[in-house]
Amino acid sequence: MLDFSKFTKYSKPGPRYTSYPTALEFSDAFGYDAYLDKLKSQDPTRPLSLYFHLPFCRNACYFCGCNVVFTSKEEKKVRYIDYLKREMEILSRYVDTSRRVIQLHFGGGTPTFFSAAQLQEIIAAIRSHFKNFAPEAEISCEIDPRHIDDAQMKVLHEGGFNRVSFGIQDFDERVQTAVHRIQPYDVTKAAMVLARKYGMQSVNVDLIYGLPFQSLETFKKTLELALSLDPDRFAVFNYAHVPWMKKTMRKIDETTLPRPEEKLSIMQYTIDYLTANGYRMIGMDHFAKPEDELFKAIEKGELHRNFQGYTTKGGADLIGIGLTSIGEGAADYYAQNFKEMASYEAAIDAGKLPFERGAVLNEDDKIRQYVIMELMSNFKLDITRFEAKFGIVFKEYFADAIAALKPFAEEALVEMDDTKIVCTPTGTLLIRNISMPFDAYMQKHVANKKTFSKTV
Repeated sequence: MLDFSKFTKYSKPGPRYTSYPTALEFSDAFGYDAYLDKLKSQDPTRPLSLYFHLPFCRNACYFCGCNVVFTSKEEKKVRYIDYLKREMEILSRYVDTSRRVIQLHFGGGTPTFFSAAQLQEIIAAIRSHFKNFAPEAEISCEIDPRHIDDAQMKVLHEGGFNRVSFGIQDFDERVQTAVHRIQPYDVTKAAMVLARKYGMQSVNVDLIYGLPFQSLETFKKTLELALSLDPDRFAVFNYAHVPWMKKTMRKIDETTLPRPEEKLSIMQYTIDYLTANGYRMIGMDHFAKPEDELFKAIEKGELHRNFQGYTTKGGADLIGIGLTSIGEGAADYYAQNFKEMASYEAAIDAGKLPFERGAVLNEDDKIRQYVIMELMSNFKLDITRFEAKFGIVFKEYFADAIAALKPFAEEALVEMDDTKIVCTPTGTLLIRNISMPFDAYMQKHVANKKTFSKTV
């Protein structure tokens, strides 16, 4: 095992790069009318990717950074479904809903906090507007194993869902208690049995490292239990502790969080363990079996990253529907809905899309977005292909970034020459740091320590 103590200097605030520019650069300078113009001018031959945010949870998980509405009231869910339907009605005025849909994702919150009948109602409403789903469409749902039953899984199956993702985080009871999420192994196993019963083609499990009371030894046991479920994919995330943004995180005792070197040891062991058991690392924090389409995509250098994570479904316009959802169009703009329910509902009541803010990419943004997403997705950049695509000389355009990467090269974290940049196996653990020199907006955020979570 490597001595990771020397890499703790890289533990600094930095983006996860689900987008570039990041959401910090979104603003109301990109106005509502300009957004409508973007929607109306989309290429009708480009496929669609749809994201639906189902924000409700019964209780708070203290580690969660998602935009969540805590409730036990059934009428809130009923009301939200009505607004989703109305939002789709308005959207259909500006988007050609006959376009081919290649991706649909339910995120949360806890999508399966909605009953089977409610899920069926949402799916039917989507299908009534978007009728042209590709046969190979990736249709997925995030699932809390504590909130799933046979009837719900059956509805998902009948609605065309072929992928599910289970939140586990950690099986250690002490860790679960500290993060306010008690989820015994048997509960998760029962959810896996349901997924296989209803023929889900791919089942992903989410784990998080960096949680209270975690150590390399305790996480080894979590990995063993998770592997016994035989998932098709693993997502192993670095816990983002941002209590200044998420009040529930203030309930976590920071003195119980593992140190950066312990976190690096956990991630390195995870890579070694999953690789030894037939999985391959995909992007920053995902693992898949070699026969998985994600693995095939990374072998070809064709893996993509968006707000739904790593995907093979590039070249689509992403439409975000529901509270706080984010859309992305033709690598040209980002658009985010209102985060507050009152504002979201008020916009729809006024007959408008619940768009709040976004960003339009300039040429420099597009160039840097390409570089950062290539590194984040494929751990390498083909400079020759980059120069052919953009018609610029890489070493001249990015002279500052190349200089900033030299220390990484000296520590054998990256290998660079005039034709490529390639992360070494250890360098993949610091891919956020390696990508940051290409970020034109980083400098203005350096002084603010409460902007991003730490990279390690």
